[in-house]
Amino acid sequence: MLTLSIHPAVDSGLEPAAPNFAGGTLKCKCSKDQVVVSITGQVAHNHVCGCTKCWKPKGALFSMVCVVSRDNVKVTANEQRLKVVDANAAIKRHACTGCGVHMYGRIENAKHAFYGLDFVHTELSSEKGWAPPEFAAFVSSIIESGTQPGAMAGIRKRLEEIGLETYDCLSPPLMDAIAAHVARQAGILR
Repeated sequence: MLTLSIHPAVDSGLEPAAPNFAGGTLKCKCSKDQVVVSITGQVAHNHVCGCTKCWKPKGALFSMVCVVSRDNVKVTANEQRLKVVDANAAIKRHACTGCGVHMYGRIENAKHAFYGLDFVHTELSSEKGWAPPEFAAFVSSIIESGTQPGAMAGIRKRLEEIGLETYDCLSPPLMDAIAAHVARQAGILR
């Protein structure tokens, strides 16, 4: 029986986070002059994402993305090779102009609920111990990138077998954070 491939980093199961993980480096896929991004500390809210904006490895149905404080993200090599993919998007995804890999995504709008967090792809790191994915987000969105609707039940089943609860938005704690941010902005909450 052929096993459905979700993403190479989760297809064989989820690896636990290392206690007191200090961080590591992310490297683009270029064979020389790689863009290198250093991440200090552990990431949060790691998930597989079905949206059509996130970078996905070749053949993967989902990307794998998480957040870290923007203060903990530093480009340490070949920053000149980075270019924002879509300047109009809420998340400014900085991609390598050589291989196309998204190295980090930053929200510049100070009023956005996730301002201060950068989005990163820990599978670009050779270090072990990053927090594993906790859920699958925007699952139905993979249809927008060519997945047949009839395949969705099997895909959701495979995600659940891996241990990832499926959402067609973000996880409840993240949706609560967005709603609370909106309420604070409107003066409803303090």
